[in-house]
Amino acid sequence: MGKLSKVMVSVFVAVTMAVAGFATTANAQDISGWQKEVTKKIAKKQTYPRAALRKELEGRIKVEINVDREGNIVAHSVTESSGHDVLDREIPKLMKRVSPLPAPPAGASDAQLTMVVPLAWALQ
Repeated sequence: MGKLSKVMVSVFVAVTMAVAGFATTANAQDISGWQKEVTKKIAKKQTYPRAALRKELEGRIKVEINVDREGNIVAHSVTESSGHDVLDREIPKLMKRVSPLPAPPAGASDAQLTMVVPLAWALQ
């Protein structure tokens, strides 16, 4: 593999994040801004598991996340596995590191919001 400095962790969140629970009063700009904040926080906290680095494993995972009005992650589940246990096992650790997420915009109508977040680990 070479040097660890060649490792790139990719997070594909903002463009494809699906969010449920917003009232029609929620401003699209507010939602977009909140998604960008969530993306930044996840990207900042996402790490490449050492065992995956050693084995040069890459993968994509989709995680469904339930967030309360304060941004706390109240539940999460892997909806699409990476195919590598070492990457899948990173998800609960990542969720713990990123919670709480930024609070959703005031226009969000439900007590909890559900979003699907695609994550990727890629070597470069």
